[in-house]
Amino acid sequence: MKIYLHLDFEKLTNCYLVVNEETKKALIIDPCKISNTLIKQIEEGGYDLTAVFITHKHENHYRGLKTLKKIYDFSVYAADNDLSTDKNILKGEGVKSIGGLNVEYFSLPGHSSDSMVYKIENAIFTGDVIFAGKIGSSSCSYTSKYLAKGIKSKIFSLNDGTVIMPGHGPITTVGAEKQYNLDLSSI
Repeated sequence: MKIYLHLDFEKLTNCYLVVNEETKKALIIDPCKISNTLIKQIEEGGYDLTAVFITHKHENHYRGLKTLKKIYDFSVYAADNDLSTDKNILKGEGVKSIGGLNVEYFSLPGHSSDSMVYKIENAIFTGDVIFAGKIGSSSCSYTSKYLAKGIKSKIFSLNDGTVIMPGHGPITTVGAEKQYNLDLSSI
């Protein structure tokens, strides 16, 4: 598996192209603004884009979806039914096998009611649930505490070396967040 980070400089949102090099199947997590660089990477790599996973329904995390649909034929997976078809709406926890990659998913509301986290091998894609040194914003102190509790039980239970690929900002690890995330040390 290879993961390519594409940054939308306008909205400072991370988009990830995940590729199974053996099958040449690819998926995208959070298709923010689609760049020529991303399209070129898919085309020149000979990758077959088979799926798009959306972490939550905030426009900057899926605004490139219409562009991708004009070019490729793929399935969209999300917790929100406005973004996905009935058969691809994700609820709770589970696993989807896409192009030889097992995509584990679990719901982690708090930043938004439809927040999903995706785990592929030793990487988790967290959207706006957790960032390097911070947790996602929430509407009140109750949801902030609820989000922190979910992070501690679902993300911090993973191996310390698990790589966190957030929706914004730099990549981090579970171990680093356990030790240095200030938003979680006080809760």
